[in-house]
Amino acid sequence: MARVVMQAVVSVDGYIAYPDDTVGPLFEWYGNGDTEVSAGVSGWTFHVSRASADYVQPFWDAIKVTVIGRHLFDTTNGWDGDPAAGDELVVVTHRPLPEEWLAGHPDAPFHTAGSVEAGIALAKKLAGDGLVCVTAGDLGGQAFSAGLVDEIAMDVAPVVLGEGVRFFGSHAGTVLLDDPDQVVQGDRVLHLHYTVQR
Repeated sequence: MARVVMQAVVSVDGYIAYPDDTVGPLFEWYGNGDTEVSAGVSGWTFHVSRASADYVQPFWDAIKVTVIGRHLFDTTNGWDGDPAAGDELVVVTHRPLPEEWLAGHPDAPFHTAGSVEAGIALAKKLAGDGLVCVTAGDLGGQAFSAGLVDEIAMDVAPVVLGEGVRFFGSHAGTVLLDDPDQVVQGDRVLHLHYTVQR
């Protein structure tokens, strides 16, 4: 059965972007090393430290399906039809994807779902025994609140943004995690992985 992980690069104070969706210095570690890693169907490449590469490459390779919200789809223009991670992508949205986008990307491995629950269910079906990655923020927070997230993966950048988009979105309430089973210090990033206690 597929596992569901909620993941993002996050500031020390818990933000994944500024209020205007820009990421400021959060992603600087993607280009500060001499070890190449690749992600997504198109094989986007980054240069990170050896420690980060040894952590992120197997993680990215394990992702079969990514689940995102409509806001991230619109912000990134659906990554021009290439999922940022995994082989397929599920967009949770109440509106159809733009006709012009669909016409320009007829072979994009994208699917839509009308709710977080339906999106996670579809992603798990598509992923088989693989990993489903839910983007942090509003959508991830909804999935987390609904008890649909099995694991948390945070790439913590050493910066305090002070405001912005919260890693856990609007989630409120206490949820216990197991002790981290992975703690990897990269260059200007700390990779953390937790399992959600059931």
